[in-house]
Amino acid sequence: MFSRKQKYFFFKLFSLFSIVRGYNILIIIIAQYLTSIYILAPQLSIKEILFDFNLFMIVLASATAIASGYIINNFYDSEKDLINRPNKSILDRLVGRRTKLNFYFVLNFLSLVSALFVSYKAALFFFLFIFGIWFYSHKLKKYPFIGNLVAATLAVIPLFAVFIYYKNFDLVIFVHATFLFIIISMRELVKDLENLKGDLLQKYHTIPVIYGSLVSKKILTFLSILALLPTYLLIVKFDIGAMDFYFLGSIIALLIFVILLWKSNKKLHYLVLHNILKFIVVIGVFCIFLINANRISF
Repeated sequence: MFSRKQKYFFFKLFSLFSIVRGYNILIIIIAQYLTSIYILAPQLSIKEILFDFNLFMIVLASATAIASGYIINNFYDSEKDLINRPNKSILDRLVGRRTKLNFYFVLNFLSLVSALFVSYKAALFFFLFIFGIWFYSHKLKKYPFIGNLVAATLAVIPLFAVFIYYKNFDLVIFVHATFLFIIISMRELVKDLENLKGDLLQKYHTIPVIYGSLVSKKILTFLSILALLPTYLLIVKFDIGAMDFYFLGSIIALLIFVILLWKSNKKLHYLVLHNILKFIVVIGVFCIFLINANRISF
């Protein structure tokens, strides 16, 4: 069927897809469009939003910048990932370091060009975003607290790009963003617990490395409780339609998370906790339409 050369080529493509985490980028693209339709511009028809050229360019700039970010993160973390994720590292190493850097620069160029189609301010915004990702990957991620906070901030910036485009700064949007920021911050700290062995050997000064697992668990418990505040506000103070059910479900998921957290002491346990938080984020994206499930007019 396929020659050895063709199989190797397909493996390299799959490896590249793994490095840029194409599935994560797809979720972010869906989040940007659903947020635009149901939260930021409900006065516009779905057709107007889907065929908005400037919005498409912002989404494209976001996707390419995020993909380049995953590449540079993989580039700097290759030794650590060999310890923490040996199977994935073997797959990722099918793409050479020079090839990764070439893709990194091409994707950054595409991101800036796409943003420039919108405005020079958009291009400046994405230039700073790209620089922030590089600086985080190169320096900041090795340090406690600041690394976690910057990672969570960078994760929500693509959504803020859409907020700025529509000039919609309603309070409910920031409450949504606060909930997302807290969950992503928790996920970053759980990843630090999951990657403790590699971080120790590579001399990363993460919270678990410097302060230990017990302090990390206390911080995660505090953040779980803190996440209840935006959840309460969204359910009680704002009209978010049937998305109330999502946030009620999130409370249950966070309760399960905290219970399992204090029973966790192995890498597999932390992987389960990581997936619970990831599940909350991904389901939240697809539940955005519940804000106005009757909005089907194109």
